[in-house]
Amino acid sequence: MATETGRDDFVIAIRSAFLKKGTRQKFSLFTLLIISTLVLSLEYFKSGPVDTFRSIAKDLIFKGSFFISEPFVYIKKNYYNFKDHLQMYEKYTELKNKNYNLDSLKNENKFYKSENNRLKKLIDEKNIYSKESLLSKVLLDQQSPYLKSIIINKGFKHGIKLGTAVKEKSYFVGKIINVNFLTSRILLANDLNSKIPVIIEPSGANAILSGQGNNNYAGLEYLPKLKKIKEGDIVYTSGIDGIIPQAIPVGKIIEKDENLFVEFFVDFNQLKYVSVNK
Repeated sequence: MATETGRDDFVIAIRSAFLKKGTRQKFSLFTLLIISTLVLSLEYFKSGPVDTFRSIAKDLIFKGSFFISEPFVYIKKNYYNFKDHLQMYEKYTELKNKNYNLDSLKNENKFYKSENNRLKKLIDEKNIYSKESLLSKVLLDQQSPYLKSIIINKGFKHGIKLGTAVKEKSYFVGKIINVNFLTSRILLANDLNSKIPVIIEPSGANAILSGQGNNNYAGLEYLPKLKKIKEGDIVYTSGIDGIIPQAIPVGKIIEKDENLFVEFFVDFNQLKYVSVNK
């Protein structure tokens, strides 16, 4: 009994000693050192139970790493798949909207085509009158250095008269010089033979617009010297001849080589429809 009691006291004494802070730290360092030495020494054993244990341990580590990482790989793969799906859906939505817009434009284009065809039929088959003018279609454009004129699909059957003014939108184009039963010829304002009385605003100066054979501008004759005329002033028909109405816009003043010219508002190369004053 005395021997057993002494043995228990010895065990308790050793356990108490290890529980002390300083002793516990030394034991921990010593234990780690021993384990590290054993692990490093295992690499020198290439056969026997140790080698088998090392191989099994490595297999367990590798397989365990694979199985542990597999859920993360799966989550990562599906995350990128989901992200790609969202991007594809956004692109699909964008393309779908573009397709809707394209269909809308196609339908709108069909509407304007049908409306244009109806308008052409009305122009060709029926007189379209406003309070002051008759809308006409340009049939033939005769352009040369010496002749600037067009043929329209309206004649004296439709009430066209010699000398009347012709406009494109609200701008002056020229005047009627020849009338047939169903067609008429218009002398354009840029023709060399065209002479139109005009007034320049805001100065109020009167002059004669003289065609130069140029599609972009015309000259001015009989300009008063005392009137102040500058670039940007607007040129209108004056109506002094008693045939062409007054206040039809013709163009604006420009300066070239210290001379004043009139730049036309009308593009004579793009005339498709014109209106003839009644």
